[in-house]
Amino acid sequence: MKQDESRRKFLADSIKGFGAAALSAHLYATASDGVKETRTETNSADPKIRFVIHGGAGTILRSQMTPEREKEYRAALTEALMTGYGILKKGGPGLDAIEAAIRFMEDSPLFNAGKGAVFTSAGTNELDASIMDGKTLKAGAVAGLKHIKNPISLARLVMEKSKHVMMVSLGAEEFAKEQGIELVPESYFYTESRWKALQREKAAEEEKNKAPKDKKQEKSHAELFEHEYGTVGAVALDKDGNLAAGTSTGGMTNKKWGRVGDSPIIGAGTYANNSTCGISATGDGEFFIRSVVAHDISALMEYKGLSLKVAADLVIDKVKKLGGKGGIIAIDKDGHIAYSFSSEGMYRGRVGADGQPIIEIYEETERFGEPRSQSKKPA
Repeated sequence: MKQDESRRKFLADSIKGFGAAALSAHLYATASDGVKETRTETNSADPKIRFVIHGGAGTILRSQMTPEREKEYRAALTEALMTGYGILKKGGPGLDAIEAAIRFMEDSPLFNAGKGAVFTSAGTNELDASIMDGKTLKAGAVAGLKHIKNPISLARLVMEKSKHVMMVSLGAEEFAKEQGIELVPESYFYTESRWKALQREKAAEEEKNKAPKDKKQEKSHAELFEHEYGTVGAVALDKDGNLAAGTSTGGMTNKKWGRVGDSPIIGAGTYANNSTCGISATGDGEFFIRSVVAHDISALMEYKGLSLKVAADLVIDKVKKLGGKGGIIAIDKDGHIAYSFSSEGMYRGRVGADGQPIIEIYEETERFGEPRSQSKKPA
């Protein structure tokens, strides 16, 4: 217990050490997604470490984003990114960087994870998360949580303090109590915007059920709710050359019957292997599970010798052909960073060669992880 308390204190101190005010000088160096921000990076300020995060993918259009809202997202993404990167710079392990960055995003109402989780059809919030250690191939995952403030921390404890890989619902929360994890009332997860989103979707669903079933109406309904695929994630390569990855989500608005997506599924939404790469995914969970996205990328690298970039693009294209959208962030064992996404945008960030945060949101400057003009170069 003392060891767990010490680790949580270290993570909390790390988060406090990278306040938004301290990062204000960096935020608008990436105020627009231009060529400078999307240039591929092969060397960082510290060539031994890499860190990349995402805050979800979907229909994210510049024309629909107010300057104020964009500023909020960029600030939050920057602080989460530099929180994790700061731990790596101090010599900390990748797992600590992953946990700290994701905890920060779980505590923000901007992202569909933790505090910002969407509502189920029953009007509750159900949270999922997973984490994986590329050195040992150990992993921990949790699903269907209703009282856990930071699911990513519980997922890590499942990995480190139990003989299991996944725990769900009441059993996972009972384990959390034994481990001294912070529990919160269900009301903690209430946000007005998420509640209103549920009411809108319920109203549209009811209207759709009453209307004659034709392709045009079904298409309109699908387009209406094709927005952000809520999930947050991070991938790290630490000074010892170990990869780690983690993902956390609140699921999908109006989900029913205890549905669980890809985020807590090792090999689908999260995967890390020192022999190949670390992956965190976001998107249409059902399609990512069926495609075993994260492991498929690793397998293509291991068995066919493909580069991270080529493997990621192939797998995301397979998901797209099945009818799903979304994307991944990744780092390979040699430190190459890649994004790949088929949606109209993805909240994402990495640290540039000068050690400064690079935050990107929109699709038009970067498709499948690199500028179109440099698509054959490693990230």
